Amino acid sequence: MVTSVAPRVESLSSSGIQSIPKEYIRPQEELTSIGNVFEEEKKDEGPQVPTIDLKDIESEDEVVRERCREELKKAAMEWGVMHLVNHGISDDLINRVKVAGETFFNLPIEEKEKYANDQASGMIAGYGSKLANNASGQLEWEDYFFHLIFPEDKRDMTIWPKTPSDYIPATCEYSVKLRSLATKILSVLSLGLGLEEGRLEKEVGGMEELLLQKKINYYPKCPQPELALGVEAHTDVSALTFILHNMVPGLQLFYEGKWVTAKCVPNSIIMHIGDTIEILSNGKYKSILHRGLVNKEKVRISWAVFCEPPKEKIILKPLPETVSETEPPLFPPRTFSQHIQHKLFRKTQEALLSK
Repeated sequence: MVTSVAPRVESLSSSGIQSIPKEYIRPQEELTSIGNVFEEEKKDEGPQVPTIDLKDIESEDEVVRERCREELKKAAMEWGVMHLVNHGISDDLINRVKVAGETFFNLPIEEKEKYANDQASGMIAGYGSKLANNASGQLEWEDYFFHLIFPEDKRDMTIWPKTPSDYIPATCEYSVKLRSLATKILSVLSLGLGLEEGRLEKEVGGMEELLLQKKINYYPKCPQPELALGVEAHTDVSALTFILHNMVPGLQLFYEGKWVTAKCVPNSIIMHIGDTIEILSNGKYKSILHRGLVNKEKVRISWAVFCEPPKEKIILKPLPETVSETEPPLFPPRTFSQHIQHKLFRKTQEALLSK
């Protein structure tokens, strides 16, 4: 068993502390924008994250099908995030995935520690909490469980939770359904750029190489939610990210200069366009800055699946069809791995400059 380096946020939360350790307190310039998430979610004025109904995405009726695809493309270009409804994954399966994740996180911490990751040695799969390895030394108010769920031949079943017994079957079934939903979405996004249908899927690794990495984010109750973040502002590096949640609000998107709180839409899957698709589309599809708020009253759990290209095999750069004299490439060629390193380097520089 790997000993935990950072205290689990769950332990801090249940210890009865009234004030949070200083490592969790956000910088002054961020604090002004952190409000009460329940109040924020009730706001109806101003822009709202679009909801896209996928029931007609493969309709026989061309007019109906095109309308659905056009709405998806518009949301990907304007927002880069959306609530997907009628997405074709049954409520029953989604419920099984959620129950399995919640049951795992309800286990005693010492049980979960049997699955602890070892970030120092580069083993990030398993149960963990963020280490203060960034230049600002900041921590986030969350614990998590992270592992690769697809393709099948790349799974390491030794680290998958054995309890509850439905964790493995529910997650395997969900991964297959989500992978086929990713294909549908990538097809529509390809056509939206004037490319042949299978092009983006091929560019991100296809069935063999596109990796689905699952991260269950567990945000315990926080005694001072106005001072902390569950996850700090970032864009996803993935091609696409699909998110389920336990209907407790927390997700905020930085849209037109303001933080917009996503509503909790029943039976929906939240989908983000990640940096990978933003790069391939030369910025036509957006990877939006987002963060997670926490609260005093309710534990929030989200289930994110990141669809990622292979780290070294593919050079990510704007596709030739998305570039012209008037629209030069906005991104230099990099492997996925180099893109991640570049983001870390930039973040480190910013943190050092702000000290």
